[in-house]
Amino acid sequence: MATRIHPTALIDKKARIDENVEIGPYTVIGEDVQIGAGTKIGAQCIFEFCTVGKDNLFTGAAYVGMPPQDWSYKGEHKRFIMGDRNVIRENVTLHRGAHTDVTTMGSGCMLMANSHLGHDCRVGDNVVMVNCAAAAGHVEIGDRALISGLAGIHQFTRIGKFAMISGGGMVNQDIIPYVTAQGDRARPVTLNLVGMKRNGYTREQIKAVKHVFKTLFFRGLLLKDAVARLRGENLPPEASLILDFVESSKRGIARPRRSAAADVADV
Repeated sequence: MATRIHPTALIDKKARIDENVEIGPYTVIGEDVQIGAGTKIGAQCIFEFCTVGKDNLFTGAAYVGMPPQDWSYKGEHKRFIMGDRNVIRENVTLHRGAHTDVTTMGSGCMLMANSHLGHDCRVGDNVVMVNCAAAAGHVEIGDRALISGLAGIHQFTRIGKFAMISGGGMVNQDIIPYVTAQGDRARPVTLNLVGMKRNGYTREQIKAVKHVFKTLFFRGLLLKDAVARLRGENLPPEASLILDFVESSKRGIARPRRSAAADVADV
């Protein structure tokens, strides 16, 4: 199949467009753009300063590689880079880097309508951002995280692997892997057991994650002491990932409220 470009689309002469790409009406492919094979771009999108991988779908009115919403940005040559097989729905905004060279997103992600990814973000694989979810600049989102509708993530905050942010959550501290967090300000309330089970985690692996979660937050230990105690145990890599995440935190770790202790007793 040959590349199909609607006659009303505007394509920069230096854009690199691979085979089997579809570009819809009134879409603008601007400066310094690379589009991977098999990608489909709907109507009224704008692309600039970006690299898009293979087999991605943009349903329409997406804005990819736009200038960052940052007063310090003065037009420097920065980029947005995404992987393969992503689904980008209507009115999604994906901004290029500002303070670093690039904003990145992995493969297999779905960004639903009106969601936003700010400058200098780092997003892993198979991440879902539901309608109107927004990540400010320098946010990091781990693989298979789920950001529910209307959730907002403060700049420089990290969301761990397999974490889930409930609808309307306002996140201003790091959310450790494998937890479900909710509220303003969002805190862990339980473990994302469904997500782990659906992705093949064994009973032993889940048991180890539960042990780390409870030791960190519900054994009456200082966080650093809990980490030190857990480091002395023979934990599997899935559980040790939580400790690595905690030790590398700069904004601080969001912790469950004390009232959550009873709720997690049987987790």
